[in-house]
Amino acid sequence: MAMVPSSRIKVAVLGATGMVGQRFVELLSDHPWFEMTVLAASERSAGRRYEDACHWGTSMRMPDEARDMVVKPCVPDLPARVVFSALPTSVAGPVEEAFAEEGYAVFSNASAHRMDSDVPLLIPEVNPSHLAMLRAQKMARGWTEDHRGFIVTNPNCSTAILTLALKPIHESFGLKKVLVTTMQALSGAGYPGVSGLDVLDNVIPYIGNEEDKLVAEPRKILGEWNAEAGHLAPADIVVSAACNRVATRDGHLESVSVSLEHEASPRDVMTAMQGFTALPQRLGCPTAPVPPILVTEKIDRPQPRLDREAGGGMAVVVGRVRRCPVLGIKFMVLGHNTFRGAAAASILNAELAVAQGVIG
Repeated sequence: MAMVPSSRIKVAVLGATGMVGQRFVELLSDHPWFEMTVLAASERSAGRRYEDACHWGTSMRMPDEARDMVVKPCVPDLPARVVFSALPTSVAGPVEEAFAEEGYAVFSNASAHRMDSDVPLLIPEVNPSHLAMLRAQKMARGWTEDHRGFIVTNPNCSTAILTLALKPIHESFGLKKVLVTTMQALSGAGYPGVSGLDVLDNVIPYIGNEEDKLVAEPRKILGEWNAEAGHLAPADIVVSAACNRVATRDGHLESVSVSLEHEASPRDVMTAMQGFTALPQRLGCPTAPVPPILVTEKIDRPQPRLDREAGGGMAVVVGRVRRCPVLGIKFMVLGHNTFRGAAAASILNAELAVAQGVIG
């Protein structure tokens, strides 16, 4: 049974003026479990009203509660229990460590700590058991058993979309090889992002460090945590990735081919995905989509403009499931990169931690 908080938990957003930070502000406004009490950002923005410091760029109107908040510097003296980090990776590492050291529960969208051996790389529908790594994290960092601080990360946006779709396949049939080609939206590059002269009438076949993340992160997420040994064994899966930037605003579309340990037809794979549900749905986490995976049989779907808002931007949409003459099965999967792939993913991670009593 979920441990629903008796009162809203105070939370802060680090990097609140950036694109992902704005998504956090949007999604935390009137959240049933969390109360947004602090917005923090760089020294350039600190001391200014949020409305003045922020070039608001989401489709939703800026929440009234955020407009007059004075932006604070990113130092661990903020009146909050939970910290959501939308900081750039270049500065996130030591800042997040400082907050965790001071007892804050840190949920990070940055890549700085994703591959740390003692930090959960979490997709709540896929590997909720990895929250058990937090005990090893405390031991590795010399913290006491009752220390309240920790770091939990969510994966790269493309990884989140891909791995959620892979979970029921891996569970039902076993995965051996994955070949994925992504078509990634402009919002994934942040603001102001990619120059219009570069991307209009064009496809950019390279996104820095993206392919490395897409190769490594699914193996950690789908791996097994051995609590006794304090060790995570990565999944024995080979991933090959090619990442491309395309001229869509939001929504990453991925073409995926998989080789399975056990024979399965396209219909078998579709049935496994359609019947998939998971712990955050059973616990009633507010941000968890029901169902987490939508399967369409329309020949020309999913499409970013038509399908990225599925499940409030938190469901992934799978289509064109068919035979692959090389690996066995192939399909398309689409997800919203700034919801399932970023801010909302961190919020769902925090909801799971609350529901399981990790955050009191």
